Amino acid sequence: MPITKEQKQEFIKKFGKKASDTGAPEVQIAILTANINSLSEHFDHHKHDHHSRVGLLRMVGKRRRLLDYLIKHNIEGYRKLIQELEIRK
Repeated sequence: MPITKEQKQEFIKKFGKKASDTGAPEVQIAILTANINSLSEHFDHHKHDHHSRVGLLRMVGKRRRLLDYLIKHNIEGYRKLIQELEIRK
């Protein structure tokens, strides 16, 4: 199940620089992470949903590229973000 508008607004407030800052890499990564987590739960019940799996892989790749960008431009922001979102184990 995709995230709601309210959840998206919370991510924007928490990780963005201002209330309408949806383009910041931190905000995009947080929203993608929430979508990835919800889709991962979906696959526990629907193992043969290959169409959604392709979308999941696309989201994971986009998040990876955004994280690489963040490493190059703001390493402290990267470390803070992965700690808050619990991306790395």
